[in-house]
Amino acid sequence: MADRVAGQTPTDYLQELILETDDVEEFLNEFAAFSANQLFDRTGSVLCGVTLLRSRRAGTVASSSHKAKELDEIQYRHANGPCLTACIEHRTVHVADVATDERWPDYLSDIAQHGVRSILGVPFDLEAGTKAALNVYSMQNGGFDEESIRTAEGFVRQTSKALMLSVRLAQHSDSVSNLKAAMKSRTAIDIAIGIIMAQNRCSQQEAFNILKSVSSSRNRKVRDIAASVVASIGQGEPETHFEA
Repeated sequence: MADRVAGQTPTDYLQELILETDDVEEFLNEFAAFSANQLFDRTGSVLCGVTLLRSRRAGTVASSSHKAKELDEIQYRHANGPCLTACIEHRTVHVADVATDERWPDYLSDIAQHGVRSILGVPFDLEAGTKAALNVYSMQNGGFDEESIRTAEGFVRQTSKALMLSVRLAQHSDSVSNLKAAMKSRTAIDIAIGIIMAQNRCSQQEAFNILKSVSSSRNRKVRDIAASVVASIGQGEPETHFEA
């Protein structure tokens, strides 16, 4: 998709991308690839990731490649570095040369072993309580001059709204997935209760108490026992009618 950006602003391109991609993860990874391939260069010497910080926990929500994600993970293991600083302090952080910068010696020594020579972290403008930064790794010393840094900052300003929307969609997607799982469990339990009521000629509450008793004695969750009851009479996995 990134090769269709000619003539489009980053905002237009990413808004179109949100509409065309099937899920949030696909959008975010395309976003990171777009950042690496269009914003900086097409040589493959620049890698990009997006760090999202929520509830004091950092994680990579997108990367231009598997190696870019690995580089982000190195920073998380050290619990400090330019991209985390950019994210937390909401300011651009530039490491022109990992061999001479003295701010994060252990981290920079580690990252240098992976071929990284310079790093740029640029924060996004998101909603309160959510912080994110674009992490850019170059395999060249001095990989980011003043012009490229200004370009990156302008790009991040333009694309912050698109990223904010994608984060909202991700949160909604998580909620829907959790709700679907809960509904699925509820369906299995309800069907199992009906089966037990028919087999034992007991009340709904008595049937549920039987499920809880078996769950406790076997040290398994009620929903798992319920699924076993349903499967035992050949119904297979229960269907849940739920519309996102």
